[in-house]
Amino acid sequence: MIKTRTWIIVIAAVALVAGALSLWLFSARTGTVVEIVQDGTVIEEIDLLRVREAYRFTVTSSDGGENVVLVQPGRVCVESADCPDKICVQRGWLTDEPTPIVCLPHRLVIRSKSASGADAATQ
Repeated sequence: MIKTRTWIIVIAAVALVAGALSLWLFSARTGTVVEIVQDGTVIEEIDLLRVREAYRFTVTSSDGGENVVLVQPGRVCVESADCPDKICVQRGWLTDEPTPIVCLPHRLVIRSKSASGADAATQ
């Protein structure tokens, strides 16, 4: 007969594994879709989990300014821009955190879709 102490250890181990597995599954889905927004209009949605090969595309603003967006599996960034401050380029990679990439001169925002409907503090 198995002792009560052994059962407690087995149940705790199973609960720990189940909790870790559910956390891993939940975090793998959070923030995987990013929106490319210009002038308040979504111009593209990208599911970062479905990206198999890196690619880049250019977003041109109404005043002729350009941002080159680089998409790789699991992440996206602004690779280059012709804006004066280049804060969007310095921001680096957007992976799954709610802080967006913003280029104010070109009115471009790259954000996690999960963060688009709510403030990052409420997430």
